[in-house]
Amino acid sequence: MFHSLLSRSLATLFTGAAAFFITSTARADTTLLNASYDVTREFYSAYNKAFIEHWKSVGEEPLSVNQSHAGSSKQARAIVAGLEADVATMNQSTDIDILAKNGLVDADWENRFPHHASPYTSTILFLVRKGNPKGIKDWGDLVKPGIQVIIPNPKTSGNGRYSYLGAWGYALEKSGRDEARAKEFIREFIGNVPVLDGGGRAATTTFAQRGIGDVLLTFENEVHGILKELGGQFEVIVPSVSILAESPVAIVNPVVERKGTRKQAEAYLNYLYSEAGQRLIAEHYFRPRSESVLKANSDRFPELRLLTIEEVAGGWQNAIKVHFSDGGIYDQVFTKK
Repeated sequence: MFHSLLSRSLATLFTGAAAFFITSTARADTTLLNASYDVTREFYSAYNKAFIEHWKSVGEEPLSVNQSHAGSSKQARAIVAGLEADVATMNQSTDIDILAKNGLVDADWENRFPHHASPYTSTILFLVRKGNPKGIKDWGDLVKPGIQVIIPNPKTSGNGRYSYLGAWGYALEKSGRDEARAKEFIREFIGNVPVLDGGGRAATTTFAQRGIGDVLLTFENEVHGILKELGGQFEVIVPSVSILAESPVAIVNPVVERKGTRKQAEAYLNYLYSEAGQRLIAEHYFRPRSESVLKANSDRFPELRLLTIEEVAGGWQNAIKVHFSDGGIYDQVFTKK
């Protein structure tokens, strides 16, 4: 399943359009569209089926849920441009903020659902080829000569931004928060990236299918998805420290008002916080917010220190301004690759 989706994902790269996956083919009175980021395909495919069964069990009307996936920032821009998504499930708050600035979600969207509207978290791990031939153990190894690092483009992908900021946070700590030295580390890090794909799943395809690169940096769930399908070819490396990735959700107000789907959309997002939803989250290697579910699945989630975006970059708004805006640090180091 995961392998076939990788191949399908590669095909979508040439269309420039977000891929749509239909999780219920039965004719239904109501249809929701969830616009999400690249590497949640398998999770939301399973979650949508579970929610539809739940919705039916409480006596509600027939319902279907469609999925749309691309890089998180690409999805935000697609919604602004008219993608008829009832809900947005992203991997960084700035993408929901873009929707808020365009009047598409509530200005106080972080207060509409628990945990700042982020039902789960994740982090960035490393995936290397079997036997770890380059001896990669931590972030410091990623800047060595001859190492090829695969990450998606931080300009278009939340996955890429978290990987970049994980490297930046590591460099700050190792340098005693010397930003000049951290910038040099990032220059060497980006210099070892041979190709920049638009999203996390495309980066997986580059590494796992096309055989490019020595190490893939990606979300924890994506690492385990690859291991499940192609485990004999790869190994997971847990670095000494990584970045805390929160995945916020929001209702797209103009769409649910026009379609009359607010009730369904709210129930859909609230179900993520239910015990059943949290168990499914853990099953797909996202880190649940429920302490009891997290404890019951502790064997799935290695302990490592997770740096927050606030710690490494002063929050997302400052991270975008300093690192990812036109002329920011990313542009500066990229032009010197």
